Amino acid sequence: MKKKTIDVCLSPYLYPIYHKDDSIVVVIDILRATSAMCTAFENGVEKIIPVATIEEATEYKKKGYLVGAERNGIALDGFDFGNSPYSYMNDKIKGKTIVISTTNGTQAIDAAQKAYKVVIGAFTNITAICDWLDSQNKNILLLCSGWKNKFNLEDSLFAGALTERLLKKSDFQLSDSALSVSYLYKQAESNPYKFLRNSSHTERLASMGLKHDIKYCLSLDKTKIIPVLEGKYLVRLS
Repeated sequence: MKKKTIDVCLSPYLYPIYHKDDSIVVVIDILRATSAMCTAFENGVEKIIPVATIEEATEYKKKGYLVGAERNGIALDGFDFGNSPYSYMNDKIKGKTIVISTTNGTQAIDAAQKAYKVVIGAFTNITAICDWLDSQNKNILLLCSGWKNKFNLEDSLFAGALTERLLKKSDFQLSDSALSVSYLYKQAESNPYKFLRNSSHTERLASMGLKHDIKYCLSLDKTKIIPVLEGKYLVRLS
């Protein structure tokens, strides 16, 4: 029997090279889009519409949607939320369809939208997504959102953590990129926060007084919900 594979794409820019019609794509943007999306669902949001551009976000805002918009780590004026998970810990999103546009995460979702299935991964739902992926008879592609199409450390670290967990469950064949992030995670496993302290986006968020966001986004298993892309909507995986 042919082994299932785990591959890792380190930037949305490279996604066309990695695309396979039968792969499940896990979109990863640890600091902070996919962490915030998982938090929104845990706090009762019904659906999320991820959009790649501020122009799209603005049009939805004009239609009366609650909209989160962020660029370069900063929440944009005129919108309801930024990209902090803490922004989505409130009752006003409960039962609502909201819109989110971010610097990196929503770009990755947009890149992968023609995949067999697209799900959202974060440390905050790592056990749930690991268990579900293991139950599927599909190849897995871990898509790191990176930073403006460049490599970043935190998304690769999560890809390594998820790869290591999956290897403990089943016998997967790893690509070189999957093997490399697995090695990376082994270096950081004892203290991921310390490991990331000099990374560019950690320093960027820390300079904005957002260390609490970083710590939250590195927390394990805040939710069992797995967001999945259905058409233009992210919904709870049933």
